[in-house]
Amino acid sequence: MALFKRRPAGRAGEWYYCLKHGTVEEGPECRAADRMGPYGTREEAAHAMERAREREEAWREDPRWNDDAGAGGAGRDGV
Repeated sequence: MALFKRRPAGRAGEWYYCLKHGTVEEGPECRAADRMGPYGTREEAAHAMERAREREEAWREDPRWNDDAGAGGAGRDGV
């Protein structure tokens, strides 16, 4: 008899990208802090880091979130 029960593997059809292992997993196998998702398909999960980079770049270039144009005016004057 096993002393510890294995936790459920998660729901079939939910895909995650594990940041710790750099792998795609079906159902949450690793802890939440180490994964991105859920994604609807394995393919979406496989491209999680690429998508995150694209979103981060869009965020950096969005003038509504650009801190360089803050109170000092450095972004406005170029000084």
